[in-house]
Amino acid sequence: MPGDESWHHAVTGDAIEPPASFAEQANVTDPDLREQFAREWPDCWSRAADLLDWSDDYDAVLGGDGPPFRWFDGGTLNASYNCVDRHLDERKNQVALTWEGRLGEFRSYSYLDLYREVNEFAAALRELGVEEEDVVTLYMPVVPELPIAMLACARIGAPHSVVFAGFSADALAMRMDDADSEYLVTCDGYYRRGAPVHQKNKADNAAIALDDGIEATVVVDRLGVRDGGESSDAADDAPLAADEYDYDDLVTAHRGETVEPVPRDATDQLFLIYTSGTTGEPTGVRHTTGGYLAHAAWTSHAVLDIRPEDTHWCSADIGWITGHSYTVYGPLALGSTTMLYEGTPDHPEKDRVWELIERNAVDVFYTAPTAIRAFMKWGEEHPASHDLSSLRLLGTVGEPINPRAWKWYHEHIGNGECPVVDTWWQTETGGMMVTTLPGVDDMKPGSAGRPLPGIDAKVVDGDGEPVEPGETGYLVVTSPWPGMPLSMVEDDGWFAEQRPLYPDLSEYDWAYFTEDGATVDEDGYVTLLGRVDDVINVSGHRLGTMEIESAIVGVEGVAEAAVVGGDHELKGEAVYAYVITEDGYDGDEDLRERIIAGVEDAIGPIARPEEVVFTTELPKTRSGKIMRRLLEDIANGETLGNTSTLRNPEVVEDIQSKVSND
Repeated sequence: MPGDESWHHAVTGDAIEPPASFAEQANVTDPDLREQFAREWPDCWSRAADLLDWSDDYDAVLGGDGPPFRWFDGGTLNASYNCVDRHLDERKNQVALTWEGRLGEFRSYSYLDLYREVNEFAAALRELGVEEEDVVTLYMPVVPELPIAMLACARIGAPHSVVFAGFSADALAMRMDDADSEYLVTCDGYYRRGAPVHQKNKADNAAIALDDGIEATVVVDRLGVRDGGESSDAADDAPLAADEYDYDDLVTAHRGETVEPVPRDATDQLFLIYTSGTTGEPTGVRHTTGGYLAHAAWTSHAVLDIRPEDTHWCSADIGWITGHSYTVYGPLALGSTTMLYEGTPDHPEKDRVWELIERNAVDVFYTAPTAIRAFMKWGEEHPASHDLSSLRLLGTVGEPINPRAWKWYHEHIGNGECPVVDTWWQTETGGMMVTTLPGVDDMKPGSAGRPLPGIDAKVVDGDGEPVEPGETGYLVVTSPWPGMPLSMVEDDGWFAEQRPLYPDLSEYDWAYFTEDGATVDEDGYVTLLGRVDDVINVSGHRLGTMEIESAIVGVEGVAEAAVVGGDHELKGEAVYAYVITEDGYDGDEDLRERIIAGVEDAIGPIARPEEVVFTTELPKTRSGKIMRRLLEDIANGETLGNTSTLRNPEVVEDIQSKVSND
């Protein structure tokens, strides 16, 4: 912990040992755990199941020879019961949820408070006609009513489908139509940087677009209009239609009611979530009740080291899988306090995150490299102005983190004394797959770590053979895991049809190709290089964009970079780099030359950028992903594609002007 002079980290090359003070009290301390899991597989996963309470014991950890794979076959349980009811005897007065709104509002719910409101809303949903297996769509920002609605749905056996609040009416309608969902829980609006966003209008437009309409809509009064609050839009104050219901009225009408949690088969669907991509139609991913919840609880316990007395803050929006697994289900299954924040990290000031950590005495902070790079750009003086000594562990998620950003995070947020877990996983995997165990493993900045105990992940070449240390290959998972989605559970030929960029996995009985490129070192540590389709073919040499971006961000003065390929008469494709500088640095010729030299030193002259374009922002989706296809359009001078899914569409024109002026 900060100020603990008993710990002195040891560094061997780039490897950093976990603090002794942390390792002594970590949830997982056995250095042989991976070997034990390998010997006992699949029964090793009973350790994850033991973190849950079961209505009926399972007959086998993995039923049958599969596929289909039946994790915890024969067992029944309820996710809502596991996240709320079972904690009442020991910690009914402990805070379960603590929330801070965009305007500085604060609410907290003890486990008893949460139990009551989850039950009351579950009773209301039943009265509205929601039955077991009905999909309920939840279209809200990060407000307490969102996890309450998730748990209420789980209580009655109705799968939920959370749709990110920033998505358009058309995106909502598409997801509801695909899920065959007739029930919607939304809000009148929410605040973005202090200004109201009128969510109900989008929900109404989505209802019009649906062929079968919506059976019932529940509206949370987030803006306070119906309670006398002010609004800039009279539409917010419009009376609710006959099939629309006020959330508070429903909860009040069912005050004090309880609903018995419905036992669900371990293989029953818990929720549906749609992947978010920069191109193409999103795909619905269905996660199971027993396998998913066990995986989320186990990784929260083993990797995030969460215990009941902790306050845990995962900064991801609950609309994404990270918010599902590590804001709601994982932390609450372990009986801890989970923190919700509706706002942005730089509003009203750039120290907002550190202010929240200090005030709430956050123990575990889990965020994205995109955010960390922004923190770096804003300057170390912001975290330095706050007491962050409550922090015990830091985590990153969502994309690979380059060594320079990792080290900044470790030093300036963790005071050099908090382990940093760099976690790789996907919407499809349900939970973490490749990372370090913070009480056991050395950390290597920029490398995610080894596959977790019980996870059989490999980096292979095009023939499906494991690559030699240091070589680039494809990350594949060659045996099932509890958090796998129903599509994989049921599939007996997951990649029977090979695609052009896929490795040949025919030698494996079953395999999942993650579509990520990676390298592995002599210690088995995996470094992710980004999606395999994020490659640039320069004069016949395939270069990963992540590798080039990492080299650029390693240059002093660079906060963030995005690399794409642009058409080139001689090379076929050339490297175009779009670069954001740190505060105090200018995008001048000196920095441009140092960037080019940094890329050549790290990778070679073949990767030399054709152009380096300095910009104040990069075009990003609302989930924080860089929209590379727009940058490719700019590099090639083509007509731009759709920018409606961007959170900052105005930046595209600015970048265009800079490219055309170079």
